[in-house]
Amino acid sequence: MTTPSLSALPRLRRAVALLALLLGSANAHAQLRLPSLNLPLPQGLPIDNHLVRDRVAPLLDRTALPDLRELRLSEVSRLLRQHRRVLEADPRGDPIVRREILAWSPTPAALAAAAAAGLTPVRDQRLGELGETMVVLGVPDGADIGAVLDRLRALDPEGVYDFNHVYTGTGAAGAAASPEPARTVPSTGAATRVGLIDSGVQADHAVFRRNAIRQWGCGDIPHPAAHGTAVAALMVGDGERFRGVAPGGTVYAADIYCDSPTGGSAERIAGALGWLARQQVAVVNISLVGPPNRTLERAIIVMQQRGHLLVAAVGNDGPAAPPLYPASYPGVVGVSAVDRNNVPLPEAARGPQVMFAAPGNHMVSAAVGSPPFRQVRGTSFAAPIVSALLAQLVRDPNPDSARKAIEALAQSALKPDGATVSNATGHGILGAPFRIDPARIR
Repeated sequence: MTTPSLSALPRLRRAVALLALLLGSANAHAQLRLPSLNLPLPQGLPIDNHLVRDRVAPLLDRTALPDLRELRLSEVSRLLRQHRRVLEADPRGDPIVRREILAWSPTPAALAAAAAAGLTPVRDQRLGELGETMVVLGVPDGADIGAVLDRLRALDPEGVYDFNHVYTGTGAAGAAASPEPARTVPSTGAATRVGLIDSGVQADHAVFRRNAIRQWGCGDIPHPAAHGTAVAALMVGDGERFRGVAPGGTVYAADIYCDSPTGGSAERIAGALGWLARQQVAVVNISLVGPPNRTLERAIIVMQQRGHLLVAAVGNDGPAAPPLYPASYPGVVGVSAVDRNNVPLPEAARGPQVMFAAPGNHMVSAAVGSPPFRQVRGTSFAAPIVSALLAQLVRDPNPDSARKAIEALAQSALKPDGATVSNATGHGILGAPFRIDPARIR
């Protein structure tokens, strides 16, 4: 080995000092993910690590995530408590829009019988591409809404009637502060098109600069929210530190909440499905959960018959919880969540409704306002990964294409326990490379 000359030693010391400045302490090393060079560094070198850390830390909101097993139930209780004028509980305790019953394409005779029973048509919605009509019937004050529903079903056994249930998000995301009004960003022509039924999307977020965000609902007034923004970013976002599954794709985002206490109702979900059918969007993500609803089920059946693939989060009420919907309807692609070690989240639902699992913890997505990113957790954020993967395989609604796409993903899915089908991960785990680790943002 050649020994450096005495004249070269000062230059060598300066080079080592420069490396020390780059590497800093162990904390800065971990944050910047620099490789270890195993060089003997001088001791006591005065380096202010905060100069490095403070320049990137504001990108990520590190607020602790709540216990998801209690989050939905507490949200339901809060809704019923704070909005008694417009919401009430059905006989099972699930939230419904007060004094409203949904009728799916009722016949004139059925409407006449409803009127004779004291019900009044409040509004109706033509779901053109589905060839159906949703009618909202008002229940008289003082009447027992459960008894009224039973009577309607008895008067018209062939009809489809149910409460106007309210559905909620299934995961923890950033705070829902509203930034400047969202806008539609011009597309770069990316071929992937995917539907989203959720809260509003902050279309002017940096991760959507290459995307077209086609928005529906709320009278065309934007209501950007944390949940919808995070879900959309996981599907198509593209930024300096963040990439979704299909970067640059187009999202058809239906906002069914609009900052309203009656947001997320079965009526609004059905209306969003009708809009997505008109747009010929083949794959639709629904990261919402709630009780079974006959009118919503009928809308989903019609969509499936047309060849649309509906992907839904299975929920975070725990392995022993009753099935949640729409993920538990036959044919819906129910998605559970795993951590970075491919272990199912302890709060994720289990059962035959689980068709696939995807990353749902130790990950980051876009946030509303500032900081622009935060950690997310739950099946809500696993479902969009599967949705975007399917959307890359199915361009237009077609039953045969939908079936083949699911078969293709089932073939490629990781089966950690070796089982063909599992109640925890379904046909297996998808999308592990699309987990954005928090360290990447820090």
